[in-house]
Amino acid sequence: MDRPYVIINSAMTIDGKIATKKGDSKISSKEDLVRVHKLRASVDAIMVGINTVLIDDPSLKVKYCQGKNPIRIVVDSKARTPITSRILDKDTPTFIAVTEKAPIDRINKLKEAGANIIFCGKGEEVDLVMLFKILKDMGINKVLVEGGGNINWSVISQGLFDELQVTIGPFIVGGKDAITLVEGDGFERMDEGIRVRLHKVEQNNDEVVLIYKAIR
Repeated sequence: MDRPYVIINSAMTIDGKIATKKGDSKISSKEDLVRVHKLRASVDAIMVGINTVLIDDPSLKVKYCQGKNPIRIVVDSKARTPITSRILDKDTPTFIAVTEKAPIDRINKLKEAGANIIFCGKGEEVDLVMLFKILKDMGINKVLVEGGGNINWSVISQGLFDELQVTIGPFIVGGKDAITLVEGDGFERMDEGIRVRLHKVEQNNDEVVLIYKAIR
């Protein structure tokens, strides 16, 4: 396979939201956070989209268990990652995947802040097939994708994942503007959707973790 093994992990409410309409995404319990951080410690790299960086300002480090911090990757076609982002600390390498349309002044500022830049495509969106191949060539064999909804759609719709882990928290929040597990354009018909196979179910009090494998 000419790409790393890709795991998508996310937490969502019973009604499929990964954040409220105001951006609150605190769904997982402490126990589930331990599970997620053990997962982080088991991979070579962790990937998020630019919206996650802009809204949540995550550090993407391993905190609730012992383990090595994975390399951090931001899919950011226009190089919008703020140079003050926690993801740009010097403790762990960070790679920003951009396209050739990204403004050169923003790219230079990110480089000065310590980011490594990967050019992936000439269009409006990062070419994920190219990005995953580059990562594989770098020796990265396992990648954890931690959303949000748009990057989940890009990875899933192109069949670029092997495993999907979803924690369902005991909340119902509603809201037509609240972000769902998978955003993007969506498919028009159910038979066009991506089929997965249920691999494992875990329960922690009122939370349920569903682990699916991609069908090849």
